[in-house]
Amino acid sequence: MPEKVRKSSGNVFRDLGIPPAEAENLRVRTDLMMQVEKLIEVRGWTQSEAAKHLGVSKRRISDLLHGKIERFSADSLIEMFGRAGYTVTVGARRRSRVA
Repeated sequence: MPEKVRKSSGNVFRDLGIPPAEAENLRVRTDLMMQVEKLIEVRGWTQSEAAKHLGVSKRRISDLLHGKIERFSADSLIEMFGRAGYTVTVGARRRSRVA
């Protein structure tokens, strides 16, 4: 029997049945976490160096690199960027399909 394939909403969390507002929050936090991880990689920082530059503990960096999204708010991730000398720009656009 062929598997039923459904088109993605563009947000994997919504596709998993998480309510829209919570799914969007998770998507934003995931995007920020991936960008912090990329920053650490590009700068060539060890976890200890990243912790120092981003103003958090080495344990927090480990949690971030292991994808423990439940331990990070959007605010805490934005603060890390600020400590690294970055400005975070936020944009919004209407979804093409509102659920």
